[in-house]
Amino acid sequence: MSNNIDYSLYLVTEAYREGYRSEYLKKVRQALQGGVNVLQFREKNASSLRQFELAKALKDMSQSFHVPFIINDRVDIALAVNADGVHVGQEDLPAEDVRRLIGPDKLLGVSAATVEEAVKAERDGADYLGVGSVFQTGSKGDATLIEMDEIARIRQEVTIPIVAIGGINAENVKRLPERHADGIAVISAILSAADPKGAAEQLKEQFLSKKHK
Repeated sequence: MSNNIDYSLYLVTEAYREGYRSEYLKKVRQALQGGVNVLQFREKNASSLRQFELAKALKDMSQSFHVPFIINDRVDIALAVNADGVHVGQEDLPAEDVRRLIGPDKLLGVSAATVEEAVKAERDGADYLGVGSVFQTGSKGDATLIEMDEIARIRQEVTIPIVAIGGINAENVKRLPERHADGIAVISAILSAADPKGAAEQLKEQFLSKKHK
């Protein structure tokens, strides 16, 4: 499944605030209109019921744009809404067990910050890697910054797509190593923008123009 997916602009949702559902969904829709290729629902604080409700709404939205819908960590919710896949970090359920739970046909993404983690993730059944944090980020306070050269080293050791993540914006995207990342994952660079659609278009254009040099 992953061979047919364009990971160039991968959007991770921002934290949900009660009472702002319509605004939350509106910004994601605008981002999708701007060319987001993959949508990940990441929510650590809302109740399981609220996460389920939001996931259902986002799944329907992503389907209307023909964009794969991934859920971070919560395998149960991913299965409940029939999401297209699950993304797990190094402190979540082991990738090999998640693969067993979701089966062979759904996407499995794994966060990696080292060559060793990346190689193990591919061996355990990952379809793609989220590699970072490449820049300082405010969305994940415990994120470890990696050296840019590490992306190149990971690229040499794995065959699955690499999505660079962590603090990426319209300015620093130019500093990513050319051709080593298949895509960029962002949150605030799009969802905190006054014009999420325009921000998505700009980021995607800048990344693709650099990647294809």
